[in-house]
Amino acid sequence: MHEMSLCESVLDILEQQSLQQHYCKVTKVWLEIGALSSVEPDAMRFCFDAVMQGSLADKAGLEIIIVQGQAWCLQCNKNVLIEQRYDTCPVCGGFKLQVNDGEQMRIKELEVE
Repeated sequence: MHEMSLCESVLDILEQQSLQQHYCKVTKVWLEIGALSSVEPDAMRFCFDAVMQGSLADKAGLEIIIVQGQAWCLQCNKNVLIEQRYDTCPVCGGFKLQVNDGEQMRIKELEVE
């Protein structure tokens, strides 16, 4: 379950930023997770609660914002929505798609004290 190590990385970022931004408690975290990122939102929620226990983000709320997958079709020259890698273009049926969104995971926003 790589979501555990992802949550540990999120905690590292929160701790680093608390020193730079001078906050002592995180009450809410908004994570942007791409639909093509191979991150399971339910596993992320479970791991988030476990990893944050006893930290500056103990009992912090977690909001997950799913970013749809998008790709540029090299055959019809359109930006299209895709649900998974290796989908065909929904416009022309072509296979030459270059993913340009939906692979990321990032901290979008924090609520702190």
